[in-house]
Amino acid sequence: MTTISSLVDCHAAPELDTLFDYRRPEQPIPSNPIHFIWFFLSRRFPVQALLMISIAALSIGLMGFEPPAMRQLVDSMANYRPGHDPEQIWHWFMVVGVLWLGSALCNRAYQAVETFVAPRFRFLVQNTLFSYLIWHSPNYFQENFAGKLGQKIKQTGNSCLTLISILLHDTVRILTIMIQGTLLLWPGSPTMAMVMIAWAVTFLGISALFVRRSQSLSHAFSNESSTSMGFMVDSISNIELVRAFGRHLFERKIIGDKLTRERVASVRVRGYFTLLHLLLYSTTLLSQLALIGMAIGQVVAGEMTVGDFMLVFSLANIVFLNVWGLSQRLLEFYEHLGIVADALELISRGHEIVNHPQATPLRIQGGGIDIDNLTFRYRDGHTVLRQFTLSIKPGERIGLVGPSGAGKSTFIKLLRRQFIPQEGVIRIDGQDIAMVTLQSLNQAIAEVPQLPGMFHRSIRDNILYALQEAGDGRLHEVAQMAHCSEFIQRRALGFDTIVGEQGVRLSGGEKQRVAIARAFLKDAPILILDEATSSLDSETEHIIQSTLWQLMAGRTVIAIAHRLSTITSMDRILYLERGTILEEGNHEQLLARNGYYAKLWERQSGGFLAP
Repeated sequence: MTTISSLVDCHAAPELDTLFDYRRPEQPIPSNPIHFIWFFLSRRFPVQALLMISIAALSIGLMGFEPPAMRQLVDSMANYRPGHDPEQIWHWFMVVGVLWLGSALCNRAYQAVETFVAPRFRFLVQNTLFSYLIWHSPNYFQENFAGKLGQKIKQTGNSCLTLISILLHDTVRILTIMIQGTLLLWPGSPTMAMVMIAWAVTFLGISALFVRRSQSLSHAFSNESSTSMGFMVDSISNIELVRAFGRHLFERKIIGDKLTRERVASVRVRGYFTLLHLLLYSTTLLSQLALIGMAIGQVVAGEMTVGDFMLVFSLANIVFLNVWGLSQRLLEFYEHLGIVADALELISRGHEIVNHPQATPLRIQGGGIDIDNLTFRYRDGHTVLRQFTLSIKPGERIGLVGPSGAGKSTFIKLLRRQFIPQEGVIRIDGQDIAMVTLQSLNQAIAEVPQLPGMFHRSIRDNILYALQEAGDGRLHEVAQMAHCSEFIQRRALGFDTIVGEQGVRLSGGEKQRVAIARAFLKDAPILILDEATSSLDSETEHIIQSTLWQLMAGRTVIAIAHRLSTITSMDRILYLERGTILEEGNHEQLLARNGYYAKLWERQSGGFLAP
């Protein structure tokens, strides 16, 4: 059976390994758009880039020789007398035809090379950005819309292709034709050559100045577009919440406001571009007429033949059209440069949590955990844990209880290095977790969270995410152990049932059972249970409790619970409040103490299935 995992393994891109080692989260990527593009071109497509530049130059170069050939053709026809040999006429006609055909073939050759390069380049850009993005800290993802980040990556890939086209094609063509045009015009009319050069340089300089001012407008539009997309995805992701509170009109107003801001930004940038187009086109047309008028004057004065006029007319037309085209492309250039710059500014930020240069893989011996004087506060200054000290023996089962905000979940995040403490050290089997690789640390810990994450994939893919190489036998075994088999068999597609975004097609209890099966499959030495049965009904919870004891066997366990009945048989229970351990002991000891835990127990009812 083909799974997402196997597809990824089969089609993994070796090209990416030579550009960006996504297994090293500390490796930076260029934040400057031009450096970013050069990063890929120079490492993966240097030959193709040189070939594209050469073809672009050859294409316009052949076109630049058309005016001299046309001059010879026109002069041959003007000097032709009936009855004489028309060989010269047909010769120059053939030359013009070959130049036209050669230029057209060069254009097709450029497209062929671009067809090879563009999809691969876009793939590398998007894959590299995504590979870098996923190593950002939880704080980063809490501060940015997922939809906005995804859109930035897609936009960057497409915008980079536009920038490459302008740099390797349009710019090369205008430089080539300007040099060629100057060399062709200078011998016969240096004045016209100087006028053409002066106009082109001035025109492009003014265009770049005005276009650069549009970059802020393009940047604002890009931001508004990404923001509206982020809000839209956020609203769609929480559509059940919208329905539950009947807030359809409210969400429509919010999205409408964001789309209005996007529309206003779009009108501003388009209006500016329209006025700029009018100004630049009018200037181009008047300049072209002026140069042709000068040529007509020389023809009338007898200083230029009709063929010479054809040379000036054709060459001016080619130069002016290419300069005008480049001025238009400058609008696109700065627009897409702004898109790429905005995306890189957001995505290429340094990672908050990285591997230490001397980091080594975590070596698990028994799974003992020692926390010494741990202090952690959020960015707003709120202190969650203060001088927190705890020692957990290998294979010991610990329960964490206490009111919301006591620091239980924060402690778990610190253990997994999702946050960095301001003070103190966490050690696993004597190894400082700040000195081990993030990958090995996460591989050593299995977690069953209160709200399990689910991919919009099949049940099979969601369970096998813990161990991609596991076979169907092991898959069915862990599904049976987690009591998933019953609800899976009820579905027509069984394990191939798509669970929907965030598992929307599964009930809360079914999602938790999938998460438990995933933890069984991971088989990590340290197990974290964060209200692992909170979404289960009493009967199912009673069944799964015995399974959880099997899962706990031989592992170091940290269980967070609000229902105390689920942790009464733990080796030790810690009562936390305001980041401090107020009481610890087993269930009987804490009840006998008649303190915080005993009062909490009195407010709850129920028992616990013995192991």
